[in-house]
Amino acid sequence: MPSSVVSSMNYDADTHILRVFFVSGSVYDYKNVPLKVYEQMKQASSKGTFLNQVIKARFGFKKVK
Repeated sequence: MPSSVVSSMNYDADTHILRVFFVSGSVYDYKNVPLKVYEQMKQASSKGTFLNQVIKARFGFKKVK
């Protein structure tokens, strides 16, 4: 299901960085995200809700652009 908040995302297994591209055009890197959490987010029915409840609450982040 397409997300109204998250446009796309990718994961770097070497650095454990989850990069999230938002519909607004913003891009954020979330640090030290385990592969399992990324896989759970891919399967989530609402990417935005999962991001807000799980990712943002547990992992540091920085705005890329």
